[in-house]
Amino acid sequence: MRPLKLIPSLLALSVLAACAANTPMASLSPGAPASAPLPVANHDWFFDRDRQELTLAYGIANSDDLKLQLVCQSGSGALELAAVFDRPSRVLLLESGGDTERYPARSEPAGIHEGQYVTANAKTKDPVFQRFRSLGWIALWEGENREPLVAHPASQPNIERFFAACG
Repeated sequence: MRPLKLIPSLLALSVLAACAANTPMASLSPGAPASAPLPVANHDWFFDRDRQELTLAYGIANSDDLKLQLVCQSGSGALELAAVFDRPSRVLLLESGGDTERYPARSEPAGIHEGQYVTANAKTKDPVFQRFRSLGWIALWEGENREPLVAHPASQPNIERFFAACG
């Protein structure tokens, strides 16, 4: 008769397993590991060098549609981060492959279009950027919304070029 006593426990475990398996991506907390996201059509990472200033920006080519921009001076190891949010934010939260970083941020009206221009400072050696460098994607959090910014295969070398030059 012992096997009958296990049935309620097994049923409870199977219900818990089913719930865990169906957790939507939006409900994952920052830092929770997730499978690699896929690139988005027409959006990519673009690298630019103007003398000593290097820029790596995610958005649509030849437009002012910018999601995240990283700027550094060659060899400095220091990053200036900029994103466009709907509302002001005091934190710029980034995640890549389970590593997360929260950067104190400043907000001001975007000017060109609606929204807020949110800026922060970081270092190229921060774990989230090292993970981004190896995986080719980083997620930008705005409140509870997580937006993966994924490089297309042809642009992944630009990420490495940027970080190698920044130091």
